[in-house]
Amino acid sequence: MGFEDIESTNLADVGGKGLHLGELSRVDGIRVPGGFCVTTDAFQRVVAETPSIDAQLDLLSRVEPDDHAAIRSLSADVRRVVEGVTLPDDLAAAIGESLARLGEQASYAVRSSATAEDLPTASFAGQQDSYLNVVGLPAVLLHVRRCWASLFTERAVTYRLRNGFDHRKVRMAVVVQRMVFPDAAGILFTADPVTSNRRIAAVEAGWGLGEALVSGLVAGDVYTVRDDRIVSAAIATKPRLVQASPGGGTQDAPIEPGRQTQPALTDAQVVRLVRLGRRIEAHFGRPQDIEWCLTGDDFHIVQSRPITTLFPIPATDDQENHVYVSVGHQQMMTDAMKPLGLSLWQLTTPRPMHEAGGRLFVDVAPILATRGGRENLLGTLGKSDPLIRDALQTVLDRDDFLRSLPDEGPGAARAGDPPAPIEADPAVVVELIRRSQASVATLRREIRSLSGPALLDFILDDLAELKRILFEPRSHQAIMAGMEATWWLNDHIETWLGEKNAADALTQSVPHNVTSEMGLSLLDVADVIRPHADVVAFLQRVADEGREGDGFLDELAGLAGGPEARDAIRGYLDEYGMRCAGEIDITRTRWSENPATLVPTILGNVKNFEPGDGKRRFEQGRRESRRKEQELLTRLRALPDGEEKAAETKRMIDRVRAFAGYREYPKYGMVSRYFAYKQALLREAERLVRSGTLREKDDIFFLRLEELREVVRTGEVDAGLIRERREAFRTYEALTPPRVLTSDGEAITGRYRRDDVPPGALAGLPVSAGAVEGRARVVMDMEGADLEAGDILVTAYTDPSWTPLFVAAAGLVTEVGGLMTHGAVIAREYGLPAVVGVEQATRLIRDGQRIRVHGTDGYVEILD
Repeated sequence: MGFEDIESTNLADVGGKGLHLGELSRVDGIRVPGGFCVTTDAFQRVVAETPSIDAQLDLLSRVEPDDHAAIRSLSADVRRVVEGVTLPDDLAAAIGESLARLGEQASYAVRSSATAEDLPTASFAGQQDSYLNVVGLPAVLLHVRRCWASLFTERAVTYRLRNGFDHRKVRMAVVVQRMVFPDAAGILFTADPVTSNRRIAAVEAGWGLGEALVSGLVAGDVYTVRDDRIVSAAIATKPRLVQASPGGGTQDAPIEPGRQTQPALTDAQVVRLVRLGRRIEAHFGRPQDIEWCLTGDDFHIVQSRPITTLFPIPATDDQENHVYVSVGHQQMMTDAMKPLGLSLWQLTTPRPMHEAGGRLFVDVAPILATRGGRENLLGTLGKSDPLIRDALQTVLDRDDFLRSLPDEGPGAARAGDPPAPIEADPAVVVELIRRSQASVATLRREIRSLSGPALLDFILDDLAELKRILFEPRSHQAIMAGMEATWWLNDHIETWLGEKNAADALTQSVPHNVTSEMGLSLLDVADVIRPHADVVAFLQRVADEGREGDGFLDELAGLAGGPEARDAIRGYLDEYGMRCAGEIDITRTRWSENPATLVPTILGNVKNFEPGDGKRRFEQGRRESRRKEQELLTRLRALPDGEEKAAETKRMIDRVRAFAGYREYPKYGMVSRYFAYKQALLREAERLVRSGTLREKDDIFFLRLEELREVVRTGEVDAGLIRERREAFRTYEALTPPRVLTSDGEAITGRYRRDDVPPGALAGLPVSAGAVEGRARVVMDMEGADLEAGDILVTAYTDPSWTPLFVAAAGLVTEVGGLMTHGAVIAREYGLPAVVGVEQATRLIRDGQRIRVHGTDGYVEILD
């Protein structure tokens, strides 16, 4: 197919590169060297006529992504067969005719174009091969086979295995394009690849062919351009270039000294190139990674692909500037969420939330527009997450980005103002918990018999009850009373006695903390299991085999002590089985749905603890809290106005201990409600599968709640939409969400602006006082955790589901977190030194290294 014949529907025929070149050739003002594609039909025909390839592909599909030796051997076998095939006579003749139309004596670029390459949701850039300056028909035919074979390089096979692409479904076309011999060449990104800012373009340029830059032979000149103005320019020394060899292929050669430091492009050419890039970007509707060549003063575009590493921007209907703060960083769940989970969370929260990349964001630009709003928001975030605060300050320091509004007046309420605190009264918490439990019990009773439209209507109506409980003023008062008392104690004790984070010891073993109780209760389960060797051995096999589901519980019945173990685990699930990692997403698998998730942690508790340790640990924490209280009050009474200071401090300690534990309960109530919804919705999904409306039960996870309501009502579903969302979710999983994102697409990472961190130490936010030294256990999945006494847990983030691991840990380090997030609250209650918000902790700290966690001062030292 000639470029001129390629339409947007031809992806399966010509692959991503071929499709884009066909599109580019029709963009007004864009020069694309002529060429054609050898389509995937040719590739499929050759594969079909070579039976040994199919058997080899079957072997490749069974290999684990990390089995490098097997991948290397099997992929090499496939490549040898493909490179050695004889092309059918009619195919060779058709390629020869197409070359003749381009000019028989010309040189060509022969380039691979896989059908899964250069897609909006997955870039396979660099996974297959390209060949330059190929001269003559026999050489072109040889390099067509080499391009086909490059579909099975070790790197390409590994990439597909890790990203879930079927080897048989990724087909190969080959682009044959007239060769351009440029004076200069390079790459243009229409969005800044470092900051993701869509308004800034980045140009890299060097002498000769672009291979010199791509291969790393030389560093190129680098320009950034915004609004037709060069913002920065760094002219590199370019001692070598890649050029065409007389007999075909390429060679690198030295550049004369006087030219090495000259810019490869003039400023005017840089701006003109970026304008061409903007035209290409507008055509494709998303930022592009563009390869270009310059001959004389003419730019030729030889490739354009989407930039797939950019985090998406929330869609808006206006031209205003927006500043988005990540909800996931506040909720300790930065993973991508499926559409059902996103929609349910949006229906739960009172604040408008915007979607991007499978995550939710809050636009704080309206709050930042007023002086009062800025002060309030930055003050609150400064306490909870200094990195978000610093990122927002970076935006505010740019005078031209946000408009300012006048404050409404001194008496105006500011966004986020806390309610008036209440005095310590444990009965308040008891009553709030009682009401929540009663409401959840009513929900479970009433939802049990519902199905069809009535079920969806019920859930949508019940969300109002969920919101009423979550945002009840009395509940908010209790939470804020505990938080503000914590801040007061830390500020005043440090001022009066010079002691940092004194509230941490005072909040150990507070009453009514459902999350910390959950961790200690699993120690009680271990106590039931520990005396029975057969049960322990059986559970070890369950863990070693990676079994899933709850079938193992029934198998326990035949073992000595098995019924007691089964009942203990089921009793735990009755109380806490609605929890799981990432629990704010209703679509995530709950412990009750897969109890095997808990087995490794139970076994760790059996090994690491003694009978009765759960109750002893709680009592020890309570005694330590009382001891700390008495010590502080005694020291305060010795100060000037000491009795008054001690009395006020005692009032705040009572307030902390009355309300700090309740901080964890509203989320527990919410997740309990979510699980009741999920169980009912999955029953409905089974009905839809039986009726043929859905293919699989989990199709409902890729519909928003309102869309699912319509599917239930009509019995009709858009299967293409579900398929599209499944594919999008897979790509979202690979993205890392920023803490702060602007409407320009810029991902802003805040910094700790501190001078009290030792050289080489990793800065973070101190959330639980004390210092501890031990072995780092870098854990990305709770199921794979194997903690021993004295280990320090290092992970990306923790939500309440990670609490059972805290029991065995000696300290905690996370990449995400704030002063009042769940991990921090539980670390303080368990007395674990903890530092959160440590950027790239799971990469900078290796599993097994010895580290020292300074939970009082907020940094981590790597000791070996």
